Amino acid sequence: MEITTNIGNNIFRGYDIRGKYPTEINEDIYYTIGRSFGTYIKKFNETKCVVGHDNRYSSNELVKALITGLIDSGVDVINLGLVTTPMYYYAQIKLNILTGMMVTASHNPKDDNGIKYSINSFSNCKGEEIQDFYRFTMEGNFDEDVPLGELTEYDIRNDYLELYKTNLHYGDRRVKVVLDPGNGTTTTILKDLYSQFPIDFEIICGDSDPLFPNHHPDPCVEANLEMLKEKVLETGADLGIGFDGDGDRLGVISNSGKFIPTDKYMIMIIRDIINKVPKKEFLYDVKCSKSLSDEIERLGGTGICYRTGNSYTKARVRELDIPFGGELSGHVYFRDRWLGFDSGLYAGLRLLEILSHTDKQVDDLLEGINEYYSTEEIKFASTDEKKVEVVDKIVKYAQDKGYNVNTIDGVRADFSDGWALVRYSNTGPNITARFEGNTVERLEQLQNEFITLIEEYNK
Repeated sequence: MEITTNIGNNIFRGYDIRGKYPTEINEDIYYTIGRSFGTYIKKFNETKCVVGHDNRYSSNELVKALITGLIDSGVDVINLGLVTTPMYYYAQIKLNILTGMMVTASHNPKDDNGIKYSINSFSNCKGEEIQDFYRFTMEGNFDEDVPLGELTEYDIRNDYLELYKTNLHYGDRRVKVVLDPGNGTTTTILKDLYSQFPIDFEIICGDSDPLFPNHHPDPCVEANLEMLKEKVLETGADLGIGFDGDGDRLGVISNSGKFIPTDKYMIMIIRDIINKVPKKEFLYDVKCSKSLSDEIERLGGTGICYRTGNSYTKARVRELDIPFGGELSGHVYFRDRWLGFDSGLYAGLRLLEILSHTDKQVDDLLEGINEYYSTEEIKFASTDEKKVEVVDKIVKYAQDKGYNVNTIDGVRADFSDGWALVRYSNTGPNITARFEGNTVERLEQLQNEFITLIEEYNK
């Protein structure tokens, strides 16, 4: 392994590092990033770094290169080994070490990999922080001839299991659930963790397999949960829960086989906790349905609409000191009696806990909400340069038309009878859009208007 300057800016994304292995990222690049990071964090008086990795085939070699680079720069490394991203987050909290690097590409395709990292905060770096680190890396002024850092191994597993046992309190009803870890990293702890609680569960796609042979490990795309739907209906389960590749997100299927988007999951949680928390403010991202903001208002709470992105939303929930928040992609953050980091396994257990105290099903828990017609998130392939240009043009179009626009993340144009959202992805070369209307006709009008613009500008 050696220091390389062949590092493309495109792998330094909005809230992490991601790219294809071995064309965009490789061992030399990870060694270089380790050397850079080890030097960089000393500006913040940090000399220790927690490191973990997911179950992707490339992760083993990449994490070795990263750790070598950190140690060569004089940084002490606490190596967690194979862990979910939430286990990595908890290890940082348990050890009180603010600096860390998690080698993972989350739900991205099997040939991708990446790094989520933090420097002097329990929140992941994002935006300008990442670009500043990229510029520092490309300057190449790394510490040389320094004493090597120390490498220690740390097993967070038992502490992590214990954290759950002391946090959740189940009722008399024994809920039946089907769990789908999608062959991702949660397969390594799911059975042991859920066995601690009085629930009946069955696991599908439960072998660790980085090729993701059954379906893509993104549980917030309904098409990826067809196997889960079938098993819920076949077994008469009360619900199904899917998890993403590194374990920080969830997706839900009701007892009737319905896909429950995260904004509706959030409604169930907020209905449960709003009278148990002193601060009745809840954060959601720009992709979420008006059903959620309507319900927060109806319950007497205050909704805060914020930009999309795990690094942004989690940090904002902590900054505002609010009890719960989340985003449509499946990241949710409990701070009422949890530590604020996103864990799909914990989020699933919280919903199971609610069900254990009632004879109602998930469909029943969603009765009485305002219903709108909406699309799923629609992706348009682009390039990392073009996607920004397209969104900028659509922002100008909406402003020129005099629409009521929110530009915190792309553009969300709000109307009395619906909304349109167009933004660019921070994790890939895509433009994304979502639309909602109070009638099918209005939904189609908004969709046609803005998709026509996207396709025209994206030629």
